[in-house]
Amino acid sequence: MRLKIKQPENSRHKEMVTAVGWTSSNELYTCSDDNTVIVWDINGEFLNIAFSLDIPVNDISWQPAARGSSETLAIACVDGSFKIVSKTGRVERHVTEAHKGAVIAIKWSYDASTIATAGEDGQVKIWAKTGNLRSAIAQTDRSVFSLAWSPASDQVLYSSHKNIYIKHIQAGQKQLQWKAHEGCVLKVDWNPSNNLIISGGEDCKYKIWDTFGRNLFSSSPYEYVITSVSWSPNGDLFAVGAFDMLRLCDKTGWTYSLVKPKTGSIMNLAWSWDGTMLAGGGGNGATVFGYLVDKKTSWQNVEIQLQEDNKIYVVDVIHEISEELEFRDRVINFALGYEHLVVTTTTQCSIYDVQNWQTPSRFDIREPASLIVLGCKYFALVDLVNGIQIYNYEARQMSSPKFQGLRVEFLSNKSISLSTDIVTVVDTANAKMLRLFDLISGKALSQNIEHNLEILEVAANQVDHAAERKLCIMDSNRDLLLTSVHKSEITKLCSMVDSFKWNEKSDMLAAIADGKLYVWYYPNVVYVDKDLLQLSRFSRDVSNEVGKMCVIDSFTGSLITVRRIDGRVATLSVSPYPALLYENSDRGQWEKAIRLCRFVKDPTLWACLGAMSLHARELNTAEIALAAIDEVDKVQFINYVKTIPSEAGRNAELALFCKRSQEAEQILLQARLYYRAIKMNIRLFKWERALEIALANKKHIDTVIGYRKKFLESSGREEMLEKFKQFGEIEIDWVAIKTKIKQEKEQEALSGRPYDG
Repeated sequence: MRLKIKQPENSRHKEMVTAVGWTSSNELYTCSDDNTVIVWDINGEFLNIAFSLDIPVNDISWQPAARGSSETLAIACVDGSFKIVSKTGRVERHVTEAHKGAVIAIKWSYDASTIATAGEDGQVKIWAKTGNLRSAIAQTDRSVFSLAWSPASDQVLYSSHKNIYIKHIQAGQKQLQWKAHEGCVLKVDWNPSNNLIISGGEDCKYKIWDTFGRNLFSSSPYEYVITSVSWSPNGDLFAVGAFDMLRLCDKTGWTYSLVKPKTGSIMNLAWSWDGTMLAGGGGNGATVFGYLVDKKTSWQNVEIQLQEDNKIYVVDVIHEISEELEFRDRVINFALGYEHLVVTTTTQCSIYDVQNWQTPSRFDIREPASLIVLGCKYFALVDLVNGIQIYNYEARQMSSPKFQGLRVEFLSNKSISLSTDIVTVVDTANAKMLRLFDLISGKALSQNIEHNLEILEVAANQVDHAAERKLCIMDSNRDLLLTSVHKSEITKLCSMVDSFKWNEKSDMLAAIADGKLYVWYYPNVVYVDKDLLQLSRFSRDVSNEVGKMCVIDSFTGSLITVRRIDGRVATLSVSPYPALLYENSDRGQWEKAIRLCRFVKDPTLWACLGAMSLHARELNTAEIALAAIDEVDKVQFINYVKTIPSEAGRNAELALFCKRSQEAEQILLQARLYYRAIKMNIRLFKWERALEIALANKKHIDTVIGYRKKFLESSGREEMLEKFKQFGEIEIDWVAIKTKIKQEKEQEALSGRPYDG
């Protein structure tokens, strides 16, 4: 990927360009010390002089809004005032004495309700959108040169001298402060999608920080001062400007491309709303436009490259196919995976099958998509106006999930995930909440998932079985968690996680944590037998191959591609046998699965087979697999289960083995196996529930009372449960109780069917 630069020969501005800003309709407004405001189109062509000002400008900020004339421009002036101006130049509000000295920086909040200003007087102030002062939240002894809002619009990031500060807009909250550079910090930016901060300073370095002030990346010092930095909307890229230098960087810090336009110092940078265009204002009056080209992606044997604004080059290395795909409009975004390529332009979406590049499915779109999220059968387009739209690969729209408070501009590939039946979205207003939607109807499911920490990333597995739908979550502690859509239980898998990825075709899960590669061959084991969780996991040290802060790009078949922090791609391989084991288990070919495990002789594979067969109620296979890894107690339990005469009784015991006691009880009650249901609760010391079942069905009341008395006598206790005190005088006839139990077991044996494998 690189920046293709366009710099108009006639700069139009006569003095330094101090501020640039894109509208949501992709028009660029530039302000200069010559007091003019010029409008440019998306192609970098001059449109007109929008209006003139009576005083030079330091900074501008467009109000976040839907497309239309409702957008207003906040302008920071050198005389200590700021203005709120419409697109046509009509001044809506002029605050004359906002700061003592120049207003250096101004920024609308993401919810479009508040304006923050920073001045030469060292103050940071918060204003209502009408221009009324709300509060002065900070005072420093030096000028504040830059500021940015937090994603939730409740904190302000600002820089003064060598330090960076994060201040809550509500009084009484603690301020966070750290030394960021050896020289004055000139520019900062805070991205709402990845929640990371970048800064540039007079020490000629740019740096990346998290919200706790921990340095994630620091560049080497360059020749000139870093005068501007800016995140792309989706948080995958950022741009750095200096004297005759424009640098495009990955979010981890490494550089994609470096260009040297003749602009002087680039004083301000701004990205278009769709993230495909970059504009900068130069110290010599020039305006420079940057287009993202040579964007590459690959999937298995197919590589895709965006060579020009409207041309994509396709190479299939196995089938020796080369194709050039040309589009009538500029390509905004594309995504490759799951045997499909999805391309969006300004007006159309095209869907290609990797086996056929000649006849794509196409449909018109009203707004350019800022994000494409792929799933195995469906994909999502996200734009500022229509929100989230779900389509299948035949170009048919399925649904459009919505919820109150959704901010689509904050969404990224990490915060939205698709499977064959659900859509999962991290709530942009409350990052601890996962919103779940039915994929076909778009309706919200009855239960959402809430975690006690902020969720950084979520991904759903891609298997067809809706009953086995699982979500993998990484929280702000970088813990990897697994939960089921249909169960509220959350299980921690590991800590210190850099990245994770589900396999595209099977249920395997891969993660890199603390320099090690972990692959859970059968994550569903947490709902079968947690004792097998570690036994069914593969791990090896890959710290020398991938380093720190790496990202897993794909997990296809037995290959994992990992993007290192320096931009290089490393390929890791795992055993191909678990994928074969999945195929055999899905087809019910258990004998073939056993032969595979005996051939490979891998304890991890045996543990996977044991968990798979227990989940499928295939007891003979489970017995063989668990015996192979010396799980003697589990083998004995399986032998006991096989002696139970009824299928309902066996299923209930296996559900209890999987720690699903309510499900086990329900199975027994539906099958009218009242004694087994009562005895199960007695074994679990759920005495009151056992008595409730006996009273409700008017059976085995004396059985429950007898076992309760026997328990109290053996433990030397007195009766404390009120429900049992009223039965204290009942005489217990153990001969009659055992006769009833024997009769019920005989009846179960007559109506049931013994296990035959």
